[in-house]
Amino acid sequence: MSLTRRALPFLAPLISGCTPARLANALTPSGGYRLEAGLTYQPGPRGGLDVYEPAGASPATPLLVFFYGGGWRSGDREAYRFVAQALTTLGCAVAVPDYRLMPEGPWPAFMEDGAAAVRWLRQGPAAGRPMVLMGHSAGAFIALGLATDPRWLGDAARSRLAAAIGLAGPYDFQPEAPEYLATFARAPGRHARATPLDAGELAGSPPTLLMHGLADDLVSPGQSRVLAARLQSAGCPVREIEYAGLGHIGLVAALAAPLRQLGLAGAPVLADIGAFLRDYGLREPARPA
Repeated sequence: MSLTRRALPFLAPLISGCTPARLANALTPSGGYRLEAGLTYQPGPRGGLDVYEPAGASPATPLLVFFYGGGWRSGDREAYRFVAQALTTLGCAVAVPDYRLMPEGPWPAFMEDGAAAVRWLRQGPAAGRPMVLMGHSAGAFIALGLATDPRWLGDAARSRLAAAIGLAGPYDFQPEAPEYLATFARAPGRHARATPLDAGELAGSPPTLLMHGLADDLVSPGQSRVLAARLQSAGCPVREIEYAGLGHIGLVAALAAPLRQLGLAGAPVLADIGAFLRDYGLREPARPA
C-alpha cells in the first residue's frame, strides 16, 4: 500500500474546509512568515484575500497567488494555510484569494474575480515583485486561464507574469454533470476551456509547470498532458510532472507539513515546485520545513 493511500483518512478532509482541515492547519508550523489576513481586493463577501510574507522578505521577493479548488462550489482561503506555509519555505510570499462560488458565481465570475485579485495585488503587496499564478483543480483552471488567455488580464499584464503552476487542473472539458453545466452555462458553447484555442494568443504564456497524479480519478492526467503539448507547440517553456500512486486530493495535500514530516506525502511535490521556481530565478534561499 502506498504512503498516499495510508494517509487517505487524513487527506480526504484536509482540503474540505471542515474541522479536520482546521486541525491540519493547527498542526502546520505557524512560524517563519507574517500573515496579513482579511485584505479586501473587491467589495462583497468573497472579495477577500490573505497574504503570507516569509521571514526576511524584501521588495524583490516573488509572490505566488494560489487559487484553491472545490469544483467552483466550495472552498475558502483560511482552509489553505497549510499550502501557503509550505510555499513560504521556498522563500516566496503567498496570496490566497477567495472568489465567487456557485450558484452566485458561474463563469465568467470566478475568472473576473481572479483577474481583480491579481490587479489589486499588482497595485499593492505585489507592486514591483515577480508574480506567479498557481492553483489546484478548479483553482488551476483559474490560474492557467489568467496566465494563458489575454482576455482576462490583457496582453501587457499577462506578459509581466513570471510563471504559472497548475496542479490537477481540468483545463478543457465538455461539462456533463448538472452542476458543471450550470457553472459554464454562459461560456461559449457551454464548454469549459481555460486556455485560448488560438496558438498566437497562447504563445504569450509564461513558463508553466503542470503537475498531476496518475491515480487521479476525478481529473484525468490527460488534461495536463494535452495542455503541455499545446504550450510546447506554441513555443512556451513548459514542464509536466506526473506522480505514480497520487490522487486528486493527494497532490495538494502532499504540500502539508504534517504529511511531509511523517513521510506520508507520497511525492516530492513541494521540492519539484521549488526546483521549477529556482530554475527561473523565482525563489530566495530557504530550508523547506
